[in-house]
Amino acid sequence: MRILPYSLDMVAGIAPVLIALLSFILRLVDLGRVKGFIFDEVYYVDGARDLLKYGVEVTGSKPEFIVHPPLGKWLIALGIKVFGDSGFGWRFTTALVGSLMILLVALIAQRLFRSALLTGLASALMAIDGLALVHSRTALLDNFLAFFVLLASYLFLTKRYWWTGFVLGLALATKWNALYFIIAFGLIGLYRAFTHHSGRDLIKPTLQRVGQFVVAPLAVYLTSWFGWFTSDRGWDRHYSSNVFSSIIYYHQQMLNFHTGLTEKHTYQANPWSWMVMARPTSFYYETPKGCGTDSCSQEILALGTPFLWWLGTIAVVTVFGLWIRSVAKRRIDPALIVIVTGISAGYLPWFFFQQRTVFSFYAIVFEPFLILALVYCARSILTNYGRNGEIVVAATFIVLFFNFLYFMPIYLGDVMTYDAWHARMWFASWI
Repeated sequence: MRILPYSLDMVAGIAPVLIALLSFILRLVDLGRVKGFIFDEVYYVDGARDLLKYGVEVTGSKPEFIVHPPLGKWLIALGIKVFGDSGFGWRFTTALVGSLMILLVALIAQRLFRSALLTGLASALMAIDGLALVHSRTALLDNFLAFFVLLASYLFLTKRYWWTGFVLGLALATKWNALYFIIAFGLIGLYRAFTHHSGRDLIKPTLQRVGQFVVAPLAVYLTSWFGWFTSDRGWDRHYSSNVFSSIIYYHQQMLNFHTGLTEKHTYQANPWSWMVMARPTSFYYETPKGCGTDSCSQEILALGTPFLWWLGTIAVVTVFGLWIRSVAKRRIDPALIVIVTGISAGYLPWFFFQQRTVFSFYAIVFEPFLILALVYCARSILTNYGRNGEIVVAATFIVLFFNFLYFMPIYLGDVMTYDAWHARMWFASWI
């Protein structure tokens, strides 16, 4: 499918790199504007400081009960080590991986669609999403999780299963949500083995899949706890004389915490509402001076670019419908498999935790697949409607871009008048 002349096609081919660089600059500009902690940075930055100093998280001189694995906090600690213990240092690594995700989306799009234009479109859509921008300027764990999941998805597409398992281990060592992607990729890998082998020939590929999607992630995950293993100050480190009994007991407590977290929160949001951004999470809100009036506002709102997510919701429903139809016909487009797997593993499991306290910003882990669903639909429009399709896709992107610009002040935490802030609160549930 050739949509552009070769000269423009070449420009579209280098577009993802340029877009990622510009996005990296946007993520770095005044990154330390908020001097204090933004939302849950209070937990993760404190953990990163402890890891740098002690190799394990503590409270004063006592062990601290931590409910997330350590890798994401080690990545925050890396920024602190290089750039200092400041807002810029806390947030640098998340800004970096957020920019790299734009390139990863482009690499996946290129393999799926084999079009420089659609590759450029995928990277551009990723770059103009508000949720991705906010995560890339805040030292939380979810952006690291999304990065590792996206990298694993690319490696899986290229059938480098050992590397996929290794990177999924890094994702698991960041947040446990990665387990669903491990299960999804592992099942697909096994299915592929069973469709290409039979009888005794199945033994080797089956063992390989177990190694790639069970042993490798688990080994990486356990390695990420090296600070806990080598320290005398880790939580429940001496619960048993057998160190593995101690780590298992500790993990049982972590699991009890996650499954029993039902405390009400002002910004909690049911998974049914995530796609349409019905209840975005306010990461930061202050009423400072300096906007030219007596009433000023400064907010960082984890809100996906509204038009992009609303259109993306339609695209995801469309893609799932096409996938169901293709399964019935036993002719499945590989792009559909990637998108459906990403959305299913990153989003659907949350529906089984209706009583748990959850937030819409968790959607960052499957957001790249929503972007790919949009690109998939754009390909269909371009293929079926020719010049008119090009006009529709271009016009739609322009609208999405200006929608992103309009909400940028509440993504970056700009100080503005209260009226300007309130004008961006399109729904009461956003406040």
